[in-house]
Amino acid sequence: MPTLQELLQKADSYKQKISSARPLAKEELKSLDDYFRIGFTYTSNALEGSTLTISETKILLEDGITVAGRPLKDCYEAVGHGAAYDLMLELARQQYMNVTEDTIKKLHRLFYQKVDADQAGQYRSIQVYISGTEYIPPSPEDVPHLMKHLADQIHSLRSTLHPIELSAMAHKRLVDIHPFIDGNGRTARLLMNLVLVNAGYGVVSIPPILRSDYINALSASRRLNDMEPFCKLIAECVVEAERDYCRLLKL
Repeated sequence: MPTLQELLQKADSYKQKISSARPLAKEELKSLDDYFRIGFTYTSNALEGSTLTISETKILLEDGITVAGRPLKDCYEAVGHGAAYDLMLELARQQYMNVTEDTIKKLHRLFYQKVDADQAGQYRSIQVYISGTEYIPPSPEDVPHLMKHLADQIHSLRSTLHPIELSAMAHKRLVDIHPFIDGNGRTARLLMNLVLVNAGYGVVSIPPILRSDYINALSASRRLNDMEPFCKLIAECVVEAERDYCRLLKL
C-alpha cells in the first residue's frame, strides 16, 4: 500500500502532465466539464442512496427531462447538484478564491433549493444524529461559530497544507459539524472539489463502490483524531480522477 506522501507525489506528477496539455480549446474544456458534471453528480447522489443511474442523471442534466418511476426527490437532487457544480467550477476558477461561510451556504442552497426551499442554505436549528455511527454532531447553537472557524481554517492552512490534505480536512470538518439538516455529504464533496480545482486538480468523485471504505476512513480519522486515513482515501480518488483525465486527453 502506498504511503500518503507517495500518493500526493503521484497526484502531483499527474497534475503536471495534465497542465502541460493546457490551455485546452474552449469546446474541449466545456466537453470535459460536462463529462465530470454528470459523473460527479451521479456518484455524489448515489453515495447518499439516490436511485438514479448515470444515464438517467445525464438525461436530467442535459435535457431537463424527469425520469419516470424515480422518486421526485432524486430528480430534484440531481438538478440541484448540477447547478451547485456549475457554481463550484465558476468560483474555483477565480484566481483569488476565498472560501467563506457564504460560499458554503450558496453551494448548499443551490443543491437543496428544489428539495426544501426553507432549509436550503440555512444552518439547522435542531440536534441531528447520524445513523450507523456513534458520533454525535455539535448542538445547533455551536454551528455558526464552528462554520466560521472552518472558513478561517481553510484560508489559514492554504499555505502550509498540501491542497489534497486541505480539501480532505475541509470535507471532514464540514461533515463533522453537519451544519445543514440534510445534504451535508454532498456539500462537503462540492467544497472539497472547490479547493482541489482551484489548486489545479481535476474534479474528483468518490465512486459508490467505495462507499464503505469512505465511511470507514471518515470514522477512523474521527476516532484516531488523525487525518491520515481520510487523506489517503481522498488522495487515491484524486489519482484515479487524474488517470481518467489523461485517458480523455490521450496523454
